[in-house]
Amino acid sequence: MNNKNALLIIDMQQEDGFVLERFDTVVENTAALLETARQQQIPVFYTRHINPADGSDMPRGEPRATDGGPSSYRAGSRQVEIIESLAPLADETVIDKGRYSAFHRTDLDARLKALDVDTLIVIGVLTDVCVLTTVFDAFALGYHIRLVTDACTTTTLAGHYSALLIMANWVYSLEMLTSAQCLLALAQRRYLSLSPRQPDMFAHQPHELQSTIARLQAHLVQAQE
Repeated sequence: MNNKNALLIIDMQQEDGFVLERFDTVVENTAALLETARQQQIPVFYTRHINPADGSDMPRGEPRATDGGPSSYRAGSRQVEIIESLAPLADETVIDKGRYSAFHRTDLDARLKALDVDTLIVIGVLTDVCVLTTVFDAFALGYHIRLVTDACTTTTLAGHYSALLIMANWVYSLEMLTSAQCLLALAQRRYLSLSPRQPDMFAHQPHELQSTIARLQAHLVQAQE
């Protein structure tokens, strides 16, 4: 694995407004990747999605509570804090953001470039929102991206896999792999991954979604020809 990498943990917060699929597994896989990154002195970056408590500077149409403030990720609440089992160490960077992408109106890109990072290991939530937009921005900024598919999740498995398929179709600097394979890669052992080889590699019609998800999963667990 490229030795100029960083681990980016997206929005693993205590926010309880969403029921997330397989979240316990995602936390477990995140913990394993985090432990290995720390052992290998790989830079670790966290993001937190935080909306101003008074409701200012929120995107048009963002859901609001009855008091006019945000209905989720409200500044000053327990919900915006990183979950305790994954809490950052004192020397690890936490990037607060008010939009989906970890790069939008933050200094993440500058911090990564200062460390000469060119490869991001991306994990976190939600796959079809903050993970998706962050991956597209990382691609636009020139990063190689390793997306760990079982260390991400969202509110439905359909949303999770739909986002993975969108990224696999169009993010050409992307490498998808499972947490087990990422740990092998970090140990500089032989590992399996999926990288887009052509535009719309997983093109499908609605009735083909289930079989296309199965095809994606097969690519992640078997050697490529």
